[in-house]
Amino acid sequence: MSLLEIRNLRVEFGSRAAPFAAVRGLDLDVQRGELLGIVGESGSGKSVAMLALMGLIDAPGRVSANRIALDGQDLLALSPRERRKVLGRDMAMIFQDPMTSLNPSYTVGFQIIETLAVHEKMPKARLRERAIELLRQVEIPDAELRLDAYPHQLSGGMSQRVMIAMALACRPKLLIADEPTTALDVTIQAQVLELLVNLQRQHEMGLVLITHDLALLARHARRVAVMYAGEVVEVQTLPELFDRAHHPYTEALLAAIPERSRGARRLPTLAGRVPGHHDKLAGCLLAPRCRYADDTCRLTHPELTTLDDASQVRCLKPLARPVTSGDVARNLAARSTGPSAQAAPKAPSAPAASGLPSGASA
Repeated sequence: MSLLEIRNLRVEFGSRAAPFAAVRGLDLDVQRGELLGIVGESGSGKSVAMLALMGLIDAPGRVSANRIALDGQDLLALSPRERRKVLGRDMAMIFQDPMTSLNPSYTVGFQIIETLAVHEKMPKARLRERAIELLRQVEIPDAELRLDAYPHQLSGGMSQRVMIAMALACRPKLLIADEPTTALDVTIQAQVLELLVNLQRQHEMGLVLITHDLALLARHARRVAVMYAGEVVEVQTLPELFDRAHHPYTEALLAAIPERSRGARRLPTLAGRVPGHHDKLAGCLLAPRCRYADDTCRLTHPELTTLDDASQVRCLKPLARPVTSGDVARNLAARSTGPSAQAAPKAPSAPAASGLPSGASA
């Protein structure tokens, strides 16, 4: 049984007569102790889907699903009060910008202790001790002193460590990290990510990591879900995704990796944009940007299907040929270790843009 099961998750905004679907029929599973990566360009619905899972979509947003279950417990059957007990205790989330996630009016210690007090029954003195333990666990020096600091007195990296400590306070079964290093300096991004992954392994949590960084996923993730226009278009294991992508959108993402464009004047890009509220598309949502699209693609909306290699793809004509080399995955993993990583070997000689949708340039 999967730790997390999501079936037909849909998130809509706007009027009911003419809604805009930010997430469309999302199906996703996360296994115990698994690190699942979610990638896709901005506007693909990655963050909205996870906010809906956490119950953080307010009106005028509307969330519906056939099933959302955590460790076998149907979250849709819970009352709002019962669901609040699950959130923060069994399932927690780390947001992009720690400086706006922490309350500037309260000390770090107060905010951590508040989280513990809601979900854990322990004496007040023990709450403070536990808060200090958590700060030490995320490698914050002088934990006792930092407990009385306000968010504005901490650096960005230190604030994100506090957010990780708060998320881990009740030892959740599932942790969602929404681009946790976006607001951090490059020099400390690798440190925070390494800390997060190490803690995930120590606690054997399921971890959903939303990111734009394929290098990070190449180093840490076992599976990747690629999202486009609110839909999952491909689910693939690593490093197999780098060797044999099945969806044209995944192929375009891989073609934009710098290691595949050595000697080129500019990186390949995907022309066009993600469909918006006023784009009425009957068929595949990538069809206007895809070089492989034909009339069938423009008229028929594809379902997410399972292929012979156990990967899943939402495409009427899945790509069958290799699009890159396993060396790229290894080079990306090496690059994600930080500035000290060795320079990546020369990319394969096969043209990177051979599978790009129309309008893409190299």
